[in-house]
Amino acid sequence: MLKLPLVAISLMILAGCSGFSTKYPPIPTDTPAPDYSYIIGAGDALNIIVSRNPELSMSVPVRPDGKISAPLVDELQAQGKTPTQVARDIEKQLEKYIRDPVVTVVVTNFIGPYSEQVRVVGEAARPQFLPYKQKMTLLDVMIAVGGLTDFAAGNKATILRGSDGNKQYAVRLKDLIKDGDISANVEMRPGDILIIPQSFF
Repeated sequence: MLKLPLVAISLMILAGCSGFSTKYPPIPTDTPAPDYSYIIGAGDALNIIVSRNPELSMSVPVRPDGKISAPLVDELQAQGKTPTQVARDIEKQLEKYIRDPVVTVVVTNFIGPYSEQVRVVGEAARPQFLPYKQKMTLLDVMIAVGGLTDFAAGNKATILRGSDGNKQYAVRLKDLIKDGDISANVEMRPGDILIIPQSFF
């Protein structure tokens, strides 16, 4: 799980207040995105379908401890696994009661694990976390959070990328949002933190 002290985030935001010009490199765009499989997180809703056994099929929430419970399935760990892995785990438990069970798990409410959520802090209209989606872009994130506030220093924003060893990259939010410069749009990665500082100017 990616952890960033709140003090560090506050200092990054305050840097924008003092007119600090970022010297972070832009995000590399020539690196292909790695293959991505959705990982289940606490708060997700799972639709469990047991073939030929509709009485065992149901929708269940993933509890805060990352586990699920279903008919004939007790205390099964779901967080941190793919839907296919959870389906195979359920099949193993059901084998005690059913011959050759066939289980499908479909995620119907996406939150994802904390380590893969995209977080937006600072001068966004609605700072929040977002479940990561494959091919998610910076523009997608900004639409979800309602754009920039009037006090945002959009072109001093940065992305802290845990998958690159917590490297920080400069992004041009003002050019993207205010000027429609699509060249400023970049692809997000699981666990990215978008930091938007404030400007007094």
